[in-house]
Amino acid sequence: MPMQTTRREIIRAGCTLGAALPFLQADAVLADSVSDAYILGSVNPELRPAAAKLLADNAYPPLTADNLAYARSLPPPPLDGLKVPVQKRVIAGAKGQPEVIIYVVNPRPAGSKRPALLHTHGGGYILGTASGAIRDLQDICLALDCPAVTVEYRLAPETTYAGSIEDNYAGLKWLHDHAEELGADPARIAVIGESAGGGHAALLAITARDRGEVPLAFQCLIYPMLDDRTGTSRKLPHEMDRLIWTAKSNHFGWKSFLGMEPGGPDVPAAGVPARVSDLQGLPPAFIGVGSIDLFMNEDVDYARRLIAAGVPTELLVVPGAFHGFDTLAPQTHLSRQFRAAEIDALRTGLGLGAPSSPRE
Repeated sequence: MPMQTTRREIIRAGCTLGAALPFLQADAVLADSVSDAYILGSVNPELRPAAAKLLADNAYPPLTADNLAYARSLPPPPLDGLKVPVQKRVIAGAKGQPEVIIYVVNPRPAGSKRPALLHTHGGGYILGTASGAIRDLQDICLALDCPAVTVEYRLAPETTYAGSIEDNYAGLKWLHDHAEELGADPARIAVIGESAGGGHAALLAITARDRGEVPLAFQCLIYPMLDDRTGTSRKLPHEMDRLIWTAKSNHFGWKSFLGMEPGGPDVPAAGVPARVSDLQGLPPAFIGVGSIDLFMNEDVDYARRLIAAGVPTELLVVPGAFHGFDTLAPQTHLSRQFRAAEIDALRTGLGLGAPSSPRE
């Protein structure tokens, strides 16, 4: 049976897995109790109840071509709670590309000079929606007193990385060119994303650097999906391949995004941040990830390479935290600390000064 849990409790704004996996009928074989006990032993004690429920309900069936359509059919979470204004816009895409839908969160009349965020949603490159990210962006925009634009980029496998990069860049260019009408400062724009959205944000930072049209002040990458070799040509410990996002789903996501088998020597660097050889000149970065997240090794390695390239980089590795833990267990001290670190990093990167209150 599917888990009896709301989308909002499971996944952050539809990003990490497109908010779908807990509602799919599990078709994987449950691990035996010894294996489950071993995995739970590696989970932070605060997060063990949530992890135990995931394991007991088998709420992480691998994504495949057979269940992708169903996963996409689930509606986004309701936009309840905060009354932060949101506008839907349709903007021109890149030359020869279709129009792009964006959502503008927390705009303000011209005259303000606030920083701004360009957000890219997650979902393994194959799931998720920009509209599903709005509720979470309202919280961030309220905390930072800033506007944000989130992009409804085209998903794989219907569109490979070449198309979605252009969609996201169109959103970034629009934000930069229309900053004044949003009450934003075009010199203080950050890219931000979670999971595959973090991968998109990293690709967008690289694209903006290479094209030289939009200066970026910061990149905020939350457990980003950066390397197609993870779980394919590079194997991982068992505990990193059971909770939320697995190597099998990762393989399917990358294969769809690249339009070819991931992990091999011929994969184009243009679609994989971890394969880009030159990271010099990128904006300062914050990377946050859990120590038992499938993406931990690739995220730590990317942070190391950014530092080696002279890019100011903050890396936060949360002990015993799995992929999407901050959405699955948002009220834990660990998750609140992680969210506070993200906001603090954005404050610093966007020149907003010290946080209004200390981290927990």
